[in-house]
Amino acid sequence: MQFYSYFINKMIYSIRDLENRINDAIKKIPLDLSPQALYDPIRYVLSSDGKRLRPILTLMATNLFSDDVSLSLSPAVGIEIFHNFTLLHDDLMDRADMRRGNPTVHQLWGNNAAILSGDAMLIQAYTYIADVPLHLLPDVLSLFSKTAMEVCQGQQYDMDFEKRRDVTEAEYMEMIRLKTAVLIACSLKIGAMLGKASSLDSDLLYQFGIHIGMAFQLKDDLLDVYGDTKTFGKNIGGDIVCNKKTFLLIKALENSNASQRKELDKWLTAKDVDSTTKINAVKNIYDELNLKAISENLIEKYYLSALDCFSNLPVASARKNELLVLVDNLMQRHK
Repeated sequence: MQFYSYFINKMIYSIRDLENRINDAIKKIPLDLSPQALYDPIRYVLSSDGKRLRPILTLMATNLFSDDVSLSLSPAVGIEIFHNFTLLHDDLMDRADMRRGNPTVHQLWGNNAAILSGDAMLIQAYTYIADVPLHLLPDVLSLFSKTAMEVCQGQQYDMDFEKRRDVTEAEYMEMIRLKTAVLIACSLKIGAMLGKASSLDSDLLYQFGIHIGMAFQLKDDLLDVYGDTKTFGKNIGGDIVCNKKTFLLIKALENSNASQRKELDKWLTAKDVDSTTKINAVKNIYDELNLKAISENLIEKYYLSALDCFSNLPVASARKNELLVLVDNLMQRHK
């Protein structure tokens, strides 16, 4: 297989290098503005201890094809702003009281502030996304806008599913593809486009991102039940409390026997119950059905599919190593 000149091992950035670049760029976002009540929540959200996964992926995708990661720094910041905007509104809709180990915006400033500051973040995101070479602007904006709408579609499905008990595994998979995977895929593809990758290579990275995004969300759902609050950054069992139709709950409803189904139905319809009691009761059913292992097997399936896509990318191995390390770390997150 013939390699292009940009596959030669020249400047390869580490995960830490790229994270520092992202954090430095975020610190330079002009947020010391009036009215303070609009910008304070934005500053609070962006200064929290997030993984910066999506913008790092954008820079890494650029670095696969170019030594100059600054080519995609501005859109990477825009993607991070957009992602945090979705979390801000997601927390409000989910009535979540913690994010990354800290109180959520609506807990500190109220619902109205969460809505309006989130809207301002979306506008800011587009400003940074649009800071690309003019010839790439239509394609970058088209991809990002399509992705942003898909994320909203995924969130709506997620909320709709809370009112249903007949959600299928296929419906759930489509929901997390839209809500989570497409933004990861978009981050990679935009980075590749700005690194002057071919259309074929950009599309390969997009598909890689879809599979990684699916595995990532399944892992997140698993950690919500079996994780450690200290390392997970959120209260454990939130999905159970809110009757979220996760893969675990869907499989529990599908595979439960009569007594287990009766118990699940009781907790799904119960009002004003003790959260800890509900979490433990539902988790016991998950344990009885061996759903942790079943979920881990599905995560592994998507992870291996992602690696298969990545292996077809005609880039020297040295260029790929940091991205593979990052993805492996995501799959090995603490339980």
